[in-house]
Amino acid sequence: MKNICILGATGSIGTQALEVIRKEKDNFSLTAVSANKSWERVAEIINEFNPKYAALMDNVSYEKLKIYCNENNKNTEILFGIEGLNTIASLDEVDIVLTSVVGMIGLRPTLKAIQAGKDIALANKETLVVAGEIIIEEALKNNVKILPVDSEHGAIFQCLRGNSNKDVNKILLTASGGPFRGKSTTELRNVTVDEALKHPRWNMGKKISIDSATLMNKGLEVIEAHFLFNVDYDDIQVIVHPESIVHSMVEYKDGSIIAQLGTTDMKLPIQYAFNFPERKEAVVEKLDFYKIKNLTFEKPDMETFKPLRLAYEAGKAEGLMPAILNAANEIAVELFLNKRIKFLDIGDILEETMSKFNENHKVTTIEEIIEIDEKVRQYLRNKYFL
Repeated sequence: MKNICILGATGSIGTQALEVIRKEKDNFSLTAVSANKSWERVAEIINEFNPKYAALMDNVSYEKLKIYCNENNKNTEILFGIEGLNTIASLDEVDIVLTSVVGMIGLRPTLKAIQAGKDIALANKETLVVAGEIIIEEALKNNVKILPVDSEHGAIFQCLRGNSNKDVNKILLTASGGPFRGKSTTELRNVTVDEALKHPRWNMGKKISIDSATLMNKGLEVIEAHFLFNVDYDDIQVIVHPESIVHSMVEYKDGSIIAQLGTTDMKLPIQYAFNFPERKEAVVEKLDFYKIKNLTFEKPDMETFKPLRLAYEAGKAEGLMPAILNAANEIAVELFLNKRIKFLDIGDILEETMSKFNENHKVTTIEEIIEIDEKVRQYLRNKYFL
């Protein structure tokens, strides 16, 4: 029996992780959960799974959940804020922490969990993007496994098993292409928020959906793959694969390519991470090859979808540049979702911000990352009157 902590239990990944736990009750126990504001959904989780702890980031939601638990005689201890996240991520009784919160907020609790010796099921890209060297070093020092939950990184992780990294020629990171695959800059000039949120394959939250539409999501995954698998950026190739059946591939030096295929269902990589190194009975629909008509592959358009190109540049620049890129992107996506800028402005904001904050010295502390993150956010908030 593994005790699970889910950071971000009410989001898309967290919800699907609960489905995995629900279907494997004999293997997993839910010990702790966190959410931002969705206290009613957390209350439902408490009613079903009876976790020992729950943490809320929003103060009003925290108070409402406390009242609910008191009135309904629930024994779950309710915690508040980033300290609450740090506490549940490092509990003695927890075996594995699923980090599925969105954005920089996941950095500190993930680090706390690693330092407490907890294995990490990683769905929070930003943690490795902004602090990859520090996170990997701490994981090695504390003998902690970082088990990727992204479908692409989970696929690469599986394709590498039983092989030596020295035999890897390159990683082939697949991308669906998002809702605007094949569109030109002219066609994208006036796309709406609703259009950008309509992902053709995956059901995701708003921020990740916009990142997928700009291909920034894939750019973040390139940086994440660099740190997870210790592969040079020039050896990470993005391939647009609209069917999303091949989740990623690894090419070896002898020309062999190993691919991981599966249905478009995030429960598969979640289950694999939770059960690693074992495999359990499927919690997803299995592929039927008789129904697959075509598998197509295309080269990404890094000029139209500028954020992908900029992510490669930020990763190669190293230092604080990935953190600068990430902070600028989070604000730019917020601006777009609030209809303050146009879709193509996102890439322009990233490029301008990277040029302004051209800092790429070696990062040695989390504090440096948080400081530059705040500087970038404040600069853009002032510029766009947020």
